[in-house]
Amino acid sequence: MPTEPFEPIIEIQNADIVKEESLIISDLNITINKGELVYLVGRVGSGKTSIVKTIIGEIPLIKGEAKVAGYTLSKLSPKKIHLLRRKIGVVFQDFQLLTDRSVYDNLKFVLQSTGWKDSSGMDSVIKTRLESVGMQLKAHKMPHQLSGGEQQRVAIARALLNNPEIILADEPTGNLDSETSTDIMNLLMKIHSQEGPAIIIVTHNRSIVKRYPGRVLLCENLSCTEIEAIQEIDITRLLDDDFLI
Repeated sequence: MPTEPFEPIIEIQNADIVKEESLIISDLNITINKGELVYLVGRVGSGKTSIVKTIIGEIPLIKGEAKVAGYTLSKLSPKKIHLLRRKIGVVFQDFQLLTDRSVYDNLKFVLQSTGWKDSSGMDSVIKTRLESVGMQLKAHKMPHQLSGGEQQRVAIARALLNNPEIILADEPTGNLDSETSTDIMNLLMKIHSQEGPAIIIVTHNRSIVKRYPGRVLLCENLSCTEIEAIQEIDITRLLDDDFLI
């Protein structure tokens, strides 16, 4: 874990998040320190994923300031977005693996997209990361030949390729059964413990937040604010069909 746990890795101040001309979050203020585990919870449409997209530079800020992994987003040109994204690993609910290429080539594509050119270096990193998630024997497989849990393990390996300071996991267990969800969460917690990235998890699953304690940010009514504990969430305010108790 980091030796300076109170050193900010994400700072967002007085920010408005706007998507397709609609205000999603107003006056957002968030500070996340290196090595922290943070959950974003709230109803579907409350702005959780929009915050993730803002952090990776996909949604530009209309108002306010944001500094992520040393980069001030308002000053970051589109040509340098890949430098920011080298420091961020993203894990999606639907895996988002390229279906026309193998596990190995999925990871190679990401390295090439973030500026890698050394073939032997890429090979070493890919093999190391697949081994770290228990998928070293599946490098030649196509995504459709893998189970959902295996695809998510590959997605986590992909997120780790550039030794990120931040991992953003957007509903990482949303398409998985209970047992597989536990395996994936245990893997993420192992990575958090051993390598010390800040991990931000978007989730509807209350049991995950209770089992793996961290800071909790509740998104609702155009705002996103920290709450003391998951037990303090009024479930009736959050209850979509997919919010699990």
